[in-house]
Amino acid sequence: MKRIMFAGLLAVFGAAVLGMGACAKLDVVGRDSVVSFQAMLEKIPGGAGADGEAGGWSLTAPDKSARFIWSRDYRESPLYDAMIVFDAKPFVEAGLDPAMLPENIPVIGGNIVVGTKLGNEALSYKGEATPIASFEQIVSLKRGSINYHGALDHYGVNLSGGNLFEWAKDMDKNDKDIVFVLNPEPFIAAGADPAKIEGWVFTKVPVDDENGRPTEADKILKPFDL
Repeated sequence: MKRIMFAGLLAVFGAAVLGMGACAKLDVVGRDSVVSFQAMLEKIPGGAGADGEAGGWSLTAPDKSARFIWSRDYRESPLYDAMIVFDAKPFVEAGLDPAMLPENIPVIGGNIVVGTKLGNEALSYKGEATPIASFEQIVSLKRGSINYHGALDHYGVNLSGGNLFEWAKDMDKNDKDIVFVLNPEPFIAAGADPAKIEGWVFTKVPVDDENGRPTEADKILKPFDL
């Protein structure tokens, strides 16, 4: 009986060790995403700056047509905690009727906004709140929002609804250092011809389906080689 109980304890302990190892492997994506995000901030023109209207930080595309914004404090975000804000004009010129967009994709001051709420809690920092410290909060508290896109060797923040902001794991080995990624469906439904949106690329992107099997999805992309 004692031998059986001891064997059972060993099995439980072994399973726990394996579980810890699996968690450690999963954390590699989180850790590496922080390193590569910092490298991207150092290379992008202008880096990241405070965004007073959004209550967080923003980085701007080299052509100034789009921004990725992430919150400093989820409790104080006026709209979304992570979002892409981009010029509506090319979409309107491609046939978009802004009034036909869903409520969760507002048009504000000539810009379209897609994004997501990550939470409602106040964020606390060990030191000063900085752009990378606020990104680390996403990794620490909202780990499910951080993706690794193996086909393009990108990390990304999931903005829900098929929208993402992605950046290269290694910019020295990638010609798409940052990519603004949009789900074309709501824009098509609102009248836009995605193939005619100037400055954006309508294409199929390799992704994994909900079962982890490789497939393709239509996306509207704005990529940049920094």
